[in-house]
Amino acid sequence: MENKRILLKLSGEALAGDKRQGFDEKTVLDVAGQVKKVVDSGKQVAVVIGGGNFWRGRTSEHMDRVKADQIGMLATVMNCIYTADMFRTAGLKTRIMSPFVCGSMTELFNKDTAVQALNCGEVVFFAGGTGHPYFSTDMSTVLMAIEISADVILSGKAIDGVYDSDPKTNPNAKKYDTMQMKEIVDKQLGVIDLASAVLAMENHMPMMLFGLNEPDSIVKALTGSFSGTYIEA
Repeated sequence: MENKRILLKLSGEALAGDKRQGFDEKTVLDVAGQVKKVVDSGKQVAVVIGGGNFWRGRTSEHMDRVKADQIGMLATVMNCIYTADMFRTAGLKTRIMSPFVCGSMTELFNKDTAVQALNCGEVVFFAGGTGHPYFSTDMSTVLMAIEISADVILSGKAIDGVYDSDPKTNPNAKKYDTMQMKEIVDKQLGVIDLASAVLAMENHMPMMLFGLNEPDSIVKALTGSFSGTYIEA
């Protein structure tokens, strides 16, 4: 099946590059250039960005989890505002939608508006997660992909695929080329959180996980040169 409409998930850490915090402008501009090529080829792209380059819900052990998660949601809004503007410098039309009112910086999510924008060649950013605590950006990624009827989720991370163990601690860790979403659930591999994996599996939403910092990784994922892990739903 042709991947005509893509939900691109970018990890906050990957956007930070070697800096690990904040933004690495070169990395973000490279992503923008790749997405421009994808859009120019006639494909539609929506984007979800994590907030780990600024904050995670469990960053602080001394504050209320709900408040901590709200800070994480706002971190994703900051990431989307920055990245959307970098995309505009690359010649892309963008808009940012969120599940809660955020002044004039975003607009409230509406499926029909989002799909219409995608059909017109705009890149639509989904900021703010699900708008509720205790749900990760993995969940908002899968949820948005299902709502807009995406063909596939492209997940660009700081790691280049799914392994049977942590390659940072196990030099003999095995990388999977393909696998079933059910394996993610059964083995609890932690690639995405368990609830998100179940939602993707139940709604037959496949995922392609790859290393964002590899050259032309987004373009390659869509042109037959994919070197990450394809997760069948």
